[in-house]
Amino acid sequence: MDEMLVLTRILLVGVISALVVPPGLTCGPGRGIGKRRHPKKLTPLAYKQFIPNVAEKTLGASGRYEGKITRNSERFKELTPNYNSDIIFKDEENTAADRLMTQRCKDKLNALAISVMNQWPGVKLRVTEGWDEDGHHSEESLHYEGRAVDITTSDRERSKYGMLARLAVEAGFDWVYYESKAHIHCSVKAENSVAAKSGGCFPANATVSLEGGGIKAVKDLSPGDRVLAADEEGRLVYSDFLTFIDKQESVKMLFYVIETSEPKETIRLTAAHLLFVSQSQTNGTRSLKSVFASNIRPGDQVFIATQGMMGLKVVTVERVYLEEDTGAYAPVTSHGTVVINGVLASCYAVIEEHSWAHMAFAPLRFAFKLFSFLYLKDYSNTSPTYLQGEGINWYSQILYQLGTWILDNDSLHPLGMSAVSS
Repeated sequence: MDEMLVLTRILLVGVISALVVPPGLTCGPGRGIGKRRHPKKLTPLAYKQFIPNVAEKTLGASGRYEGKITRNSERFKELTPNYNSDIIFKDEENTAADRLMTQRCKDKLNALAISVMNQWPGVKLRVTEGWDEDGHHSEESLHYEGRAVDITTSDRERSKYGMLARLAVEAGFDWVYYESKAHIHCSVKAENSVAAKSGGCFPANATVSLEGGGIKAVKDLSPGDRVLAADEEGRLVYSDFLTFIDKQESVKMLFYVIETSEPKETIRLTAAHLLFVSQSQTNGTRSLKSVFASNIRPGDQVFIATQGMMGLKVVTVERVYLEEDTGAYAPVTSHGTVVINGVLASCYAVIEEHSWAHMAFAPLRFAFKLFSFLYLKDYSNTSPTYLQGEGINWYSQILYQLGTWILDNDSLHPLGMSAVSS
């Protein structure tokens, strides 16, 4: 069985390359053959503007303060030095404290350093304040945890600072503030923060509708289950549950809670997961468009399943807010869609175009048919842990790496699959 699994993985990697890479290179939103990507137009931040437009120490930004780190504390090992030669560290204390930061902060800072050099050749990123061990900042400052930096450009040209702040946003800092005319303040989520872990998932208590009647918690799904979904034409169907592409039983994560108007339905899903919204067509009809959960706003229209399998109904989103919940489950069905808590959602995340993701998962669907043929049985007696253990599915990780090479950054969610690397 193990040898067969290895062989199948090798086969799948080859098929992935055949199915995913050529389309992405020739006609997708990616780099293309013989094409140049159009640079994204960036708008500088205004003085005193911060992104996202919420308080720094809230779940929607860098998260709560977790306590001061000192050189003698157990948490000091959470800090790592940054010796990037493309970054100038002021280090006015002569202790190299400004070089110490969390790994997440280091990753974002290094990414920003590259952007700065590309934006202004000959100019480097400059860090004026990093980890603070001397109490120079306000109470509960994230500088005390190595999660915040104050930055300028090496030429200290203040006319550049608005754009520097925008570049910091693009680099992935969780909160960026044009705080002073003399510097930009940036911070990140804690390494163990629920908000730093952002695959594409539903909480453990999310429910699906089963063929034959009844509902089931998504965490209890097993091969052989057929769940309510929708086909390419938007018709309600029952689809085979195949496996989980993310499965984390006890993790606490940050979910977007999307509530609809009458009839009242509520769905919880992570920022990078896809939900379908109704989009008007020129001929007066409406179509399904996939959108990241983090981009859903009140007034958007989503789809719910009507009673008795009569079809999908368009309802208006009334409220969107953030909430912690337990568990992270991303089920995959044969159709690539699933009705969760009565609301139609995609099975996929991170890449905003549902159809591309569904095509990329074709080899996985083929593998399940292959196993069924080889062993002459269905999966109802197969242990779910054999198909997907705890964590993010290896197949999803391969696809994400391919996507970062092939697709424009605009096609991927800004949080990416940080749950893989954090």
